[in-house]
Formats: sequence, structure tokens, C-alpha cells
Amino acid sequence: MPELPEVEVTRQGIAPFLIDQKVVDLVIRNGALRWPVPDIAKQIIGQTIQQVRRRAKYLLIDTAAGTTVVHLGMSGSLRILPLGTPVEKHDHIDLVLANGRLLRFNDPRRFGAWLWCELPEEAHPLLAKLGPEPLTPAFNAQQFAAALAGKTKAIKLCLMDNHIVVGVGNIYANEALFAAGIHPEAEAGKIDAERLTLLVTAVKQILAQAIKQGGTTLKDFTNAEGKPGYFAQQLHVYGRGGQSCSQCGLPLSEIRLGQRTTVFCGTCQSR
Repeated sequence: MPELPEVEVTRQGIAPFLIDQKVVDLVIRNGALRWPVPDIAKQIIGQTIQQVRRRAKYLLIDTAAGTTVVHLGMSGSLRILPLGTPVEKHDHIDLVLANGRLLRFNDPRRFGAWLWCELPEEAHPLLAKLGPEPLTPAFNAQQFAAALAGKTKAIKLCLMDNHIVVGVGNIYANEALFAAGIHPEAEAGKIDAERLTLLVTAVKQILAQAIKQGGTTLKDFTNAEGKPGYFAQQLHVYGRGGQSCSQCGLPLSEIRLGQRTTVFCGTCQSR
């Protein structure tokens, strides 16, 4: 599933082609996505795209009339293509621009979303209760400690809780915990301030590096140019269960935590 870096790489790829461009058509071939795609042609045709933002794993395409809210789901992708590009299987939606290009949404599994919002972002039900963005100053050791106070849940589950901090999915939670030397099953509320500071720093550094590398090469993910990311070459634990730890050389452990594969080093990561 695309995580925050993959979504941010997509945003960076499509934004230069969308901003200040007029929408001339909206083609919905299959509106049966995670939620039914609303018929918003009247609202968006004729509008000029003001900006393209990201909130957690949602992409927000702003116009004066409202905002298109896009989620890539498990297998979705957005591509900038020339007008008239032949339609392929799973090409569900085209946002057609006056400059002769279109934004095409492809989603084989149809777990993605294409919605419309005329409310302020903070009032939208999908966005209203989200935690801080991890790459902003709002996510810091003090805020994190306050959010974890009294929690007995495993730190990895809290790190992946969008009410606490957004966008830290399974891949990057595994990697950040390894970098900080924290066992994924450590009780969140008992981790001291020094170790939480290490973890916050690790999250920021790893997400930033993944974005720089174009995301992680996942089964279904390619960026807006159709190319894979390369951060997988730098993964220390994710997908490496049973292999040698890059620090101590002992075999990495693999368990299921919160129904997600969790890989860690029992020697280098402590509770």
C-alpha cells in the first residue's frame, strides 16, 4: 500500500502540471471505488486548479469551488498524460485540462477514493481527526510524549495510529523503530523522553529520505511518471525477517503485530 512518501512523491510529480490549469472535462468510467464517486462535473468544469496539497495519505486538489480529495488506496496511481492517450484497464477517472493534458486515476483493486469537498479541510469527516504531519514542527517529542501518556499499547501500533501522527505506515514504522533502537512491542506510555526524541528524529529522517529516493518499490506503486521508488535498497528490517541484522549480524525476528508483519532485531532493539 502506498504510504506517505509515495503519496508525497505523487503530489510533487503532478502538481507542476495542474496548478493554474483550467479543468475542461471530468470523465468517470467507473465510479465504484471505495466510496461511490460523486458526479461533480458541474462543480469542477471551468474551475482553475489553485494548488495540490497532501494531508496524511490524501491528495487535495484545490479550486475556488471546492477540493477534490483523492486517496490511492492499495493500488491506485495518478499519471499526467497527453489528451487522447488510449484508455487501459482500470483507468477509472480522467481530469481533463485546457493545456492538452489529463490527470488519469488508475486503480486495479478499486480501494482508492475520488471525492469532493466544499467544507474547510478541518471539517471534512475523513480529515477532521487526523494527527500532526510527521515532517512538520507540530510532530515533536513533547507532543508525542503527551499523546502516548498512559497508553499500554505497543509503540508500533501507536506510531501507525493516524490520530497520534499521520502517514507512518508499516514500512516506515519498522524502519524508524529499528533506527531508534526501540522494540516494536515496547509499551508506548513507558518509553522515556530521550528515546522518544530518537524515534521522532528517526521518523522524520527516514520519511524525508524515502521521499528523496522516490518512495519504496512496492508491488503496485509507481510514481507520476510510471517509475518505481528506490528506497527499498536502504531498508534495514522491513521484508528481511530471518536475514542478518545490519548492525549485529544476528537473524532478524518476524512477528504479527496489529495484523501487520513486523520485523525487528531482538538484540539491537530493546523494550
